[in-house]
Amino acid sequence: MDIKDSTSEGSMGSLEPSSIQMFANTSSLHGIRHIFVYGPVTIRRLLWTMAFVGSLGLLLVESSDRVAFYFSYQHVTKVDEVVANSLVFPAVTICNLNEFRFSRLTTNDLYHAGELLALLDVNLQIPEPHLADPAVLAALQEKANFKQYKPKIFNMQEFLGRVGHDLKDMLLYCKFKGQECSQKDFKTVSMDRASASFLFSWCAAGCGAENPAGVTVGHASIPSRVFGAEEHKGAPLGRSPNKCVRL
Repeated sequence: MDIKDSTSEGSMGSLEPSSIQMFANTSSLHGIRHIFVYGPVTIRRLLWTMAFVGSLGLLLVESSDRVAFYFSYQHVTKVDEVVANSLVFPAVTICNLNEFRFSRLTTNDLYHAGELLALLDVNLQIPEPHLADPAVLAALQEKANFKQYKPKIFNMQEFLGRVGHDLKDMLLYCKFKGQECSQKDFKTVSMDRASASFLFSWCAAGCGAENPAGVTVGHASIPSRVFGAEEHKGAPLGRSPNKCVRL
């Protein structure tokens, strides 16, 4: 009785599906459930195994070829040269890097912005006067005399517009598309203590331009390039009065 029971239990255990058979039976991978089935090996199982292994091998071969092709960094560059009859005129901005004109400064300007311009110290005194030209120093001392002075209202925007360099004084010649242009064709786009920028707005509404604008400023004229400009009275206390106009 015990031998029969043990035999029947062993046969029941051999009929239980293995974990891989359970996985194959519940998997959606095509063909795998026909390979790992219950029962002995049959011709049908062998054919399914061969088809599955062959398909998997083809997939791996093709994938490895594409991966190798990707890491070879193959590329094809095709360039077509097209001659344009008309080009859209780009925005050209001229920036004057000089901060102010010393001749336009007033006593009220020095009182409110003297320290900002590095002409006066925190005590409204002239720092390092030995670095300044005697004539300029005398003018600065006269303007920086705050004895019995009553300060007035100070507006930074008005100050920058008044003491900054005027494009009319810098622009000597301008020509665009065969026609002369002037400072009226430029508009101020930014102004701060470091620079003033002017935008050429001839084609503000949008138009084609066959030739770029040629602008002459100061001593040099190079269309659409960096121009040198004549020196102007600027920072008097040992600073370089160089001015740069950029396109």
